[in-house]
Amino acid sequence: MYNIGYDIGSSSVKAAIIEVKTGKQIAVTHEPEGEMGMISPENSWAEQDPELWWKLVCLATKKLLKQTGIDSKKINGIGIAYQMHGLVVVDRNGAPLRNAIIWCDSRAVAIGNEAFKALGTKKCKEHLLNSPANFTASKLKWVRDNEPEVYDKVHKYMLPGDYIAYKFSGDITTTVNGLSEGTLWDYKTHKPANWLLDFYDIDVSMTPDVVDNFTLQGVVNQQAAMDSGLQPGTSIMYRAGDQPNNALALNVMKPGEVAATGGTSGVVYALTDTMHTNELERINNFAHVNYTQETPVIGKLLCINGAGIQYRWMKNNTGAESYNHMNQLASAEPVGSNGLTIMPFGNGTERMLGNTNVGGRMLNLNLNKHTNGTVYRATLEGIAFSFIYGMKFIKNDNTPLHVIRAGNDNLFRSEVFSNTIASLIGQEIEIYNTTGAVGAARAASISKYDLSAFGDSISNNDYVSSYTPQKNATAYAEAYSKWEQQLEVILKNNN
Repeated sequence: MYNIGYDIGSSSVKAAIIEVKTGKQIAVTHEPEGEMGMISPENSWAEQDPELWWKLVCLATKKLLKQTGIDSKKINGIGIAYQMHGLVVVDRNGAPLRNAIIWCDSRAVAIGNEAFKALGTKKCKEHLLNSPANFTASKLKWVRDNEPEVYDKVHKYMLPGDYIAYKFSGDITTTVNGLSEGTLWDYKTHKPANWLLDFYDIDVSMTPDVVDNFTLQGVVNQQAAMDSGLQPGTSIMYRAGDQPNNALALNVMKPGEVAATGGTSGVVYALTDTMHTNELERINNFAHVNYTQETPVIGKLLCINGAGIQYRWMKNNTGAESYNHMNQLASAEPVGSNGLTIMPFGNGTERMLGNTNVGGRMLNLNLNKHTNGTVYRATLEGIAFSFIYGMKFIKNDNTPLHVIRAGNDNLFRSEVFSNTIASLIGQEIEIYNTTGAVGAARAASISKYDLSAFGDSISNNDYVSSYTPQKNATAYAEAYSKWEQQLEVILKNNN
């Protein structure tokens, strides 16, 4: 028997089939072949058509079944991961009333900031573990205020993964960790945060029923079976946002464990069992996939906008033949890049820098001694240093970092990048060859938070290698100290 998993991203829909008994990856694909587009009616807005997500899910499913020759009758369960913080609103017939407002849309920033000020730090800290910020609740408030003709027809709001589960089953439901990522979950009362919806003057009946992450959430109906090629009655067994799901895919499930991602943006997702935070604006706190009221597990999420996009920019604008060649040239340069410093913050406002936009910067360039290799190393070091800079906010928020795991993709393929982080934090970084879609597929076999065999499946199938801290990390520490000092000067001058 097999499971199928989906990862509904903003650039593509990924899908994977795994063997239930062993957890082995059978096949992975994505749709479309290029990148999914975004709709931007205004500056800083970002929307997508949720019906397009469903179309791509169906195309990817049929492609996998055809490629593998697996009979759809042998698909035992479905797991769904998805881009976080999005908003889908539907009418009583389940039809979308507008495009989805997705995670990188910033139209509701002012709404969330005003709510945080009015509700107060104490209320938000104790009940939401976050500021309302630019999350799903604030986006729904924006629709209410700016599109009353749409709001008046809203039957339910959903997260992107909720919508895909609905398209499969016809059932409109959500999860605790889904509501938490929209700042719609009250940790203190263990109920939806109706008081926040009341504050926003939003009808609380719009909140879907809540189901567990690891349970039978619905079954594929006749229409979805015809659309996707799966069998009617196939069980939907799991649903989670992409960052909690990526952590699950890396077997990051216990307090002290950390999942790191080095893609276009960088993410550090660290687990704690402490229901307390002093950081409401630089980092976010979400219910992890195995969160329960009795055993709370919270994921502290640090997002760094300027990460892999900086290295990609260097590749595209220096004539580099490949990332592997760039990494080789960078490895030949000394730690500290002969004094060259890169600030990799050219992808917009950085939350961890107090919502400051400092831009990408190159400092201390010496035209007589610095080469492309120096620039590549300084770029990798600058991105790694930004990870270290952000991690201090997580550490200072009652969260020790014991185990760090990352996927075998993008930045973590670079020895310079991975060794820099490992040496500065004094922790080994374990690398695994897995994806969010594979994690979601495996999670569809987890029964009611029984995680005993899940970690073994990941270790047996996905482990690639580890980066251990260098015995003498003095050069790394000195280079980071200089980088941090220069960043502080920039931040001071920006204020």
